[in-house]
Amino acid sequence: MQKSINSAVFRKMVLAGAKLLENNRAKVDALNVFPVPDGDTGTNMSLTMQSAVKELSAAATDFSSVCDLISKGALRGARGNSGVILSQIFRGICSVLANCKSEADTRTFAKALEAGTKVAYNAVSIPKEGTILTVVRMMSEFAVKSAGKFKDFESFLPAIIAEGDRALAMTPELLPVLKKAGVVDSGGVGLMTIMRGFLAAITNDDIVTEIQTEAANANGQGEDEFGDNSDIIGMELGEIQYAYCTEFFVINLKKSTTLADIDRLRENLMGIGDSVICIGDLELIKVHVHTNCPGVALTYALELGELDRPKIENMLEQNRALKAKIEAEKKDQGMLAICAGEGIAEIFKDLFVDRVIEGGQTMNPSASDIATAVQKINAENVFVFPNNKNIILATEQAKALVENRTIHVIPTKNIPQGFAAALSFNPEASAEENKTNMIHALDNVRAGQVTRAVRTTNVNGFNIKEGDIIGLDDKKILAKSENIEDTVLKLLDKLKDDSHEMITLYYGSEVKAEDAQTLTEKVREAFPDCEADCLSGGQPVYYYLLSLE
Repeated sequence: MQKSINSAVFRKMVLAGAKLLENNRAKVDALNVFPVPDGDTGTNMSLTMQSAVKELSAAATDFSSVCDLISKGALRGARGNSGVILSQIFRGICSVLANCKSEADTRTFAKALEAGTKVAYNAVSIPKEGTILTVVRMMSEFAVKSAGKFKDFESFLPAIIAEGDRALAMTPELLPVLKKAGVVDSGGVGLMTIMRGFLAAITNDDIVTEIQTEAANANGQGEDEFGDNSDIIGMELGEIQYAYCTEFFVINLKKSTTLADIDRLRENLMGIGDSVICIGDLELIKVHVHTNCPGVALTYALELGELDRPKIENMLEQNRALKAKIEAEKKDQGMLAICAGEGIAEIFKDLFVDRVIEGGQTMNPSASDIATAVQKINAENVFVFPNNKNIILATEQAKALVENRTIHVIPTKNIPQGFAAALSFNPEASAEENKTNMIHALDNVRAGQVTRAVRTTNVNGFNIKEGDIIGLDDKKILAKSENIEDTVLKLLDKLKDDSHEMITLYYGSEVKAEDAQTLTEKVREAFPDCEADCLSGGQPVYYYLLSLE
C-alpha cells in the first residue's frame, strides 16, 4: 500500500496526469461553450502540463528540486486562463511538497491541495464559481477534512476524485452559461483528468497502458458524457467589449521592483480590461488581460522589467470567423425528439434526429427547455417530435422563444409515432413537404403502453386495483390483468387490425432482455400473420411500448 509518496512518485504522478490530459485534450476542448475562447481549454491546459514535463527532464531527485521544476515549468508554459490557473494550482501544491524532506503522507498532500486552491483563487482578479476553481476548492476542502481517515493513497485519491466529480456536476448550477449549454466546466474536466492520471501512477506500474485504457474508455463513452459545446450555435455572439487578448512575461525585473509593484500592475490592468491574471515573483511575472489598449498594458509592464514572448490575439476577428463558420455549416432542416430511455434515444439518433432531450409522461420539459434544445440545432427549420400529448402545447409555446429558427411541431403523441415521423424525413424535400409527409406518417402506426396502476379506481369499464398491470392507448385503458405478459397480449388484441403487418415491443428499464424475448415469441404465436420483434427502450414507468404498423 502506498502510505506516502516521495519525489520520484510525485514526478511520476505529474507525468501520468500530463499524458492522460494530452490523450483527452480534444474531448476537453469540445466542452468549451464560450463564443470567443482564448484558444481551447484542453489544449491550453495540456500545453501547460507539457511545459512542466519538459522541465522535469532535468536531473532532480529531492522534493525541493522536483517541485521547483514543476512550478516554474507550468508557469512558463501557461496558456490562456485555464492554463494559468492550472499553473497556480501546481504552484501552491509544490510550495508545500517542496518542504518535505523525503516523504509526504495523505495529510501533507491535503495541505498541498489546499495551498494550490488558495494560490489559484488569488491569481484571478475576480474568481468565478462554477469553474475549475470550484472543483479544486471542493476537493481540497474534502481532502483536509478527511485526510486522517485514509492511511494510503490508493484509497485517498479515489475519494478526492469522487468529490471532484461531485463538484464538477455542480458547475452548471453555479454558472448560467454552462447550464444553458447543458455541459460541465471544461477546465474542471481537465483538472479531473489530471487527478485520474495521479491515481493511475499510484495504482499501476504500467502507467502507459493504464493511461491508454482510460483514454480509450473515455472516448468510447460518447460525446454526451459531459455534454457538448453545440450551444455555441444558438448563442448571441453580439459585440465584444474588449478586442485583444494580450499575454506576455516580464523578465529581468529591475532591482527596484517590489511585490507591491506587481500588485499595482495588476490593478492598472484591471482598469483597462478584464480577465486579468498577473502572477509571479521578483524573477518572473506572467500577465494575461483582455483589453482594447494592448500597448498600454505593455507600457505598464515595461516599468517593471523586460517583455518576453508577447502575444496579442484579435478576438474581434475570432468572433467574425466563428459567426461565419456557424453560418456556413447551417443546414436547411433538422429534427428534435423528446423521449425517456437510453434505448429510445439511441433509436432516434440512428434515424438521424439531431438532438434528443429527456421528457415523457412524468417529466414534461418546459417550453424554455425545448426552445434551448432547438437553438442548439444549426438549421433553418427544426421539426420537433413531442411524443406525448402533454408536451405538444409546450412545444407550440417554444416557437415564441426561438429566434433565427422556424419550429415545425409534429403532433406525435407517443414514441412509435415519433419513429414514424423521423423515418419519413427526406433531406432533399422542402420543409413543407417533409411536414406533410411526417403528419401523414402518424396515421400508419398504432401504439400502446403497458404499466402498473398506481391507485384503485373504476375507469373505462374496468375495476382497477392498485398494482394491476394495465394496457392503454393514447386515450383510454384497453386491458388489465395481474401480470405483464397477459396484459400485453390482451392489449395487442385490442389494438391490432388486418392492416398491421409488424409488431414491435420496446421494453423498459425494469424488464430483462430474456423476458422480453420470451414474450416476443408468445406474440408471434398469438399473431402469426404479423412479424414481431423486441428492442431495448430503457424507458421508465412503462414496462412496454407497443408499435403496430
